[in-house]
Amino acid sequence: MLGHSHATSGALAWSGAAAALPVAILTYPTIQGVSGHLGPVDLLLGTFLTAGAALLPDADHPEGTIAHVLGPVSYYLCKLISWISGGHRHATHSFAFVAAVSYGTWAGEHWIGRWFTLGLVFFLLALAVRALHLCPPGDGIEAWGTIVVLAVAGTFAMDHWISDKPVWLPFSVGLGALVHLVGDCLTDRGCRLFWPFKLRTRVPIIDRTGNKLETWVLSPLFVLGTLAVLWYSITHQP
Repeated sequence: MLGHSHATSGALAWSGAAAALPVAILTYPTIQGVSGHLGPVDLLLGTFLTAGAALLPDADHPEGTIAHVLGPVSYYLCKLISWISGGHRHATHSFAFVAAVSYGTWAGEHWIGRWFTLGLVFFLLALAVRALHLCPPGDGIEAWGTIVVLAVAGTFAMDHWISDKPVWLPFSVGLGALVHLVGDCLTDRGCRLFWPFKLRTRVPIIDRTGNKLETWVLSPLFVLGTLAVLWYSITHQP
């Protein structure tokens, strides 16, 4: 799937999960015995951050959206990750990767603290800006320079609202990565969900990345669904 589709599906997954699931599940195992749902601020913050997190598995793809987020830095980092992970849709497109980024987020929050949280917020916002086409097209400095400016501005804005250790953030990052895998499993190539085993999981509904079904049907539905769920959740807060 295209980066835009991954980002919008991640946003929809978060908005739906945050609206439907109690805080105790979204923050497990940090908080137990807490009822109710997330407030409007955390709901909105999580929507943007999960949209960015839905690009993380493509860190193994030097030609993917994530590789062009921060110019040469992200490009060569993706090339390195691709070489280490065995190429596109191998190690980073697995349940093991979802678990790793979820735990890594939790560990970074608790061992490093606010600087880790804000650094992750910046990176996820940068991914969301690129995937949602909120910057000029192309790979030049006008594209990734705009991404940096918008992501920095967004991070400063979130700095006033997000806690040092947002307990829902590991769930948000893991959910974004998981939704990415689901989307890629809908293509003919599928994913090695159970890496390091070679078994590939696929339900080829989308015969070609970027086809009309994905571009003109699925992505718009993801956007409309996200907006509808957010509106309902915020307007029906107790």
